[in-house]
Amino acid sequence: MGKAGEEAARSYLESKGYRIAEANFRCPYGEIDLVTFDREDLLVFVEVRTRTGLSFGTPAESITAGKLKRIQKSALYYMKGRFQEEVACRFDLIAVQMDRKSLSPLDIRHYLSILD
Repeated sequence: MGKAGEEAARSYLESKGYRIAEANFRCPYGEIDLVTFDREDLLVFVEVRTRTGLSFGTPAESITAGKLKRIQKSALYYMKGRFQEEVACRFDLIAVQMDRKSLSPLDIRHYLSILD
C-alpha cells in the first residue's frame, strides 16, 4: 500500500511540473520518501502518508512530531552530502487516500511547507 501511495504522489508531483531527484533516500537518521525540485531551484523534501480508510484518522493526521524531526535531520544530511552546504528548501506532505481493493488513489492532498 505504501509503495502505491508513493507512486501516486510521484505521478501527481510530476504532473504539476516537479522534477524528482530521488525516491526513498535513506540515511542514518531515517528516510525521505521523495526529494524533488519545484521550479529549477527550490529543493523540496516530500513525506508521503497513505491510508485506505479513515478509522485511524486521515493520512495527514498520521505524521508525528518525531517523524518531522527525523525528516529534518535526514534533509540536512542529504544537503550536506549532495551540495556540501544547506540550500533553500521546503518540506511538503502528500496525503493519499487509496481504494482498499484496487489500490488506486481516491484523493491526493498536497500540503506545502509543513515545517513553517
